[in-house]
Order: sequence, then structure tokens, then C-alpha cells
Amino acid sequence: MLRTETIESWRIHNPDLDTSPMTIVALIKEISEGVGRAVDEIYAHSPLSHADVELLVPLRYQTESVTAIRLAERLGMSRAGVSKTLSRLEERGIVVRMPDPTDKRSASVHLTAHGERLVDDLFPRELASHAAILDHLGPDREHVITALELLAQAFR
Repeated sequence: MLRTETIESWRIHNPDLDTSPMTIVALIKEISEGVGRAVDEIYAHSPLSHADVELLVPLRYQTESVTAIRLAERLGMSRAGVSKTLSRLEERGIVVRMPDPTDKRSASVHLTAHGERLVDDLFPRELASHAAILDHLGPDREHVITALELLAQAFR
């Protein structure tokens, strides 16, 4: 496997260098790519992209006002990227921005009925696709979750 050969080559040529992060980072990248591939078929002929749905899911059952800035912060996305995506989705009637009556510079973001139907159709299919893959973890699933939570904390 190329990854193993590359890591071994770096270890041999740089014996004082800790190459162990290469394995972890390579696995993270492989998993990330696999998550995307797992839903490619779902979004291939969809009116929304996987990235669109990722942005819309937190809006589906919101109980409090959510602004574009807050959404960007929650998702770890750029404000500009979220704003641009929301503008595109608003033009298509998937979201609506409602001005804050107390702060004219701010607006809350809400799904339209059309947006709700799209999320209700696509997101459960995405979850089912991921579940089918994660079922292979069997009883180790909880250990994997714990390890991933530790890893996520290390990157915060």
C-alpha cells in the first residue's frame, strides 16, 4: 500500500522525525473521502448538493432564531461561503431570510416548506447510507466514537 510505503520511507530517511501523525491524518482523509463517496449516488440527481444539505439540516427543527453568522460558526464554515450559499438557496425558494425587528443588520434564516420537503427526503437517505457502512463496526462502534471524540477535541 502506498501510504504504508510512504510512511516507512519517511521513517527510514528521517529517523528522528515522528511520522506517526502521517498514519492518523491519512486515515482521516480516507474516511472523509469515503463519507463523500457514500452519498454521491444520493446527490447525483438531486436539486441540492451534499454541502447544501449540510447547511440546511440545522435549520430543519430550529427552535430559536439562527443567523447566517451563527450557522457559519456552528458548522465551521466561512461566513462568506454560507452567505453565498444561502443567497443561492433563497433565490430557489428553499430558504427565506427574515429581518430581525430589533437589529436591521441581522436576519434569521428559515427553511421554506419546499426546503423542508427536500431535507426530509435527502437527509434520511444520507443517514441510511452512512448507517449501512458504520454497521460494519459492530460492537466496536462505541470505541470508535470515543476515539473520534478524543481526536476531535485534540483539534479544537
